[in-house]
Amino acid sequence: MPITFDQEERTFHLQNDKISYVLQVTKEGYLLHRYWGKAIRRYHESAPLVFLDRGFSPSPTPDDRTFSLDTLPMEYPAYGNGDFRAPAFEVAFPDGSRVTNLQYVSHCITGGKPKLAGLPATYVENDAEAQTLDITMKDALSGLEAVLSYTIFEQTGAITRSVRFQNKGKEPIRLLRVLSANVDFRDDRFDLLTLDGAHANERNMTRQRLTYGTQLVDSCRGASSHQHNPFIALMRPNTDEEHGEVYGFNLVYSGNFLAQVQVDQFQTARVSIGINPFDFEWLLKPGESFQAPEVVLVYSDAGLDGLSQIYHKLYRKRLCRGKFRDALRPILVNSWEAAYFDFNEDSILKLAQEAKDVGIELVVLDDGWFGKRDDDNSSLGDWVTNRKKLPEGLEGLGKRIHKMGLQFGLWFEPEMVNKDSDLYRAHPDWCLHVKDRPYTLGRNQLVLDLSREDVCAYIIHAVSNVLSNAPIDYVKWDMNRHMTEIGSAKLPPQRQCETAHRYMLGLYHVMDAITSRFPNVLFESCSGGGGRFDPAILYYMPQTWTSDNTDAVCRLKIQYGTSIVYPPSTICSHVSVSPNEQIGRITPLQTRGYVAMSGNFGYELDLSKLSKAEKEEVRRQVALYKEIRPLIQFGVQHRLLSPFNNNEASWLYVSQDGSEVVVFYFIVLAQPAVPIRILRLRGLDPTAQYRDLESGKIFGGDELLSVGLTVPVENGDFTSQFWHFKRI
Repeated sequence: MPITFDQEERTFHLQNDKISYVLQVTKEGYLLHRYWGKAIRRYHESAPLVFLDRGFSPSPTPDDRTFSLDTLPMEYPAYGNGDFRAPAFEVAFPDGSRVTNLQYVSHCITGGKPKLAGLPATYVENDAEAQTLDITMKDALSGLEAVLSYTIFEQTGAITRSVRFQNKGKEPIRLLRVLSANVDFRDDRFDLLTLDGAHANERNMTRQRLTYGTQLVDSCRGASSHQHNPFIALMRPNTDEEHGEVYGFNLVYSGNFLAQVQVDQFQTARVSIGINPFDFEWLLKPGESFQAPEVVLVYSDAGLDGLSQIYHKLYRKRLCRGKFRDALRPILVNSWEAAYFDFNEDSILKLAQEAKDVGIELVVLDDGWFGKRDDDNSSLGDWVTNRKKLPEGLEGLGKRIHKMGLQFGLWFEPEMVNKDSDLYRAHPDWCLHVKDRPYTLGRNQLVLDLSREDVCAYIIHAVSNVLSNAPIDYVKWDMNRHMTEIGSAKLPPQRQCETAHRYMLGLYHVMDAITSRFPNVLFESCSGGGGRFDPAILYYMPQTWTSDNTDAVCRLKIQYGTSIVYPPSTICSHVSVSPNEQIGRITPLQTRGYVAMSGNFGYELDLSKLSKAEKEEVRRQVALYKEIRPLIQFGVQHRLLSPFNNNEASWLYVSQDGSEVVVFYFIVLAQPAVPIRILRLRGLDPTAQYRDLESGKIFGGDELLSVGLTVPVENGDFTSQFWHFKRI
């Protein structure tokens, strides 16, 4: 897994047995992107650059009109010096000028992977797992330096990139645009894949052919958002699940982001991704530095499935951290759709008893346990138990639930405050706001200003106080509105555009402090469901509530799209009532169960209202999930049929050693004269024999892979099938 530098050719080659990534320094000191793709042994420039005198493409070298930054594959392009495409960064100097000219100064190759200051990132557990290349570029006139950092991991198709700016000049500099990575492809023959949607309809797969101009996804909401995930991929037009080239870009950041592809006049494609330049600025004084977030770049020549396997393995093992990274996650019941705000100690204990009777392991008390919280109008920020609802407090309730042999979980929304709260009355300046401007409310709440150290300290203290004084095993960390009136009472005028990013740095500090202080608590992130389902949050909390929409049919698309990047161990999915409370659909309990089992499993309903037959079905589902849980949470997932292209969906999970597999299949709407569907499995050992645990029949792995399974024909909408095989 060496990173090599060819002194004569001035090329860097990052390589392992999966991929190669090649950079080159020109004699003028510019850094060019030369290759990224399937592993090659050596780079000898078999496809050299072609230098032509292009009209309206100026040259920084007066004696050579064919050399233009406007036509070269730049690795980290600047603004204003002849490249008319979108720059990766832009700065402003005290005299008002904005032109820079970064040129190569030096490089350093080291074993391992250093941490990023104040930011989440992938990591290694020993230095032999990866190598890192730091390339220092400098603008000689101003003293501004950019350190481009690349890490290549052992035996995986992933490379991470980030950039750190350092002001080594004598005057302050304003950073106006700091993207984390730029890749210039030498052609535009790609489809663009994005994960888009809305609250309760997250991560729909959108695939479109690249065309002239700029295609982008972004967020300026103060969160990575329900609307667009901070991920894009370029796919060759013939690429599908199992075949073809695909290049993925995923930003390890939870705030405003930009991910774009620009196709220029010469039909080349420039990909750039990082913090959204919209409403962003950072004052960099002499001697100061600014660290941009990390981007995880993945290449696969085995289609989307190959891309997913690389992301899944890396995120499961080298992004998620702590005790629960490798621990089986508990089956839970959440009180929200069971009771909303209308509960007391007796009703929660009744829910716990019902949960115990069917084999559920964890009871989660959701919103409404604190302050005077009987609806969403009050008490956010006042993290003190409501003794009218819980006379014995969280400590008493938790102890009684523990005595039942169950775990106890709790909901928080630490980043928010209601105007009707003791916290707001004491500190009205602690929320994001702009002086003399009216507040915009979302869910009757305001966003606390986490760019402030005092606010962060309060959240750490308040949440820690609750967790220290009650037997709590699990926390659901929610965030139910996006940022408006983005301003801070603590920051001076010239730093107001730093507020949104400083908020994220504050959030990461708070999450790191609390999760480190309570390593035995399982933390699950949430933002109105999937509004902050990004790799940065997974660094602190190893699972995310995937969507507030619990309808099983909607979840087919939501969970399928999520699985493109994020592993099953991070995806949380629950069975809820029918008709569904979000959209009113009536769906069989079996189908709701199989969909919810395709991730971290739980229930979101009042178990006492189920019929005897339904409780028996729940008991069977819980028992089945306990049996297959290791496969779901830590096996290998393969997608078989996409709900975005079909009236059906299917996926499977196979153990890491190929000894066991479970297969799920779903029909959305019943149709006449249906064709017979045959599912060909993936991931099995073709030389092994497998027993179907229901029928007892034995099949060769090669037969299941090549011949497949016939799906039984069944009448009715929203039906489902399940198979479970073990190697003999």
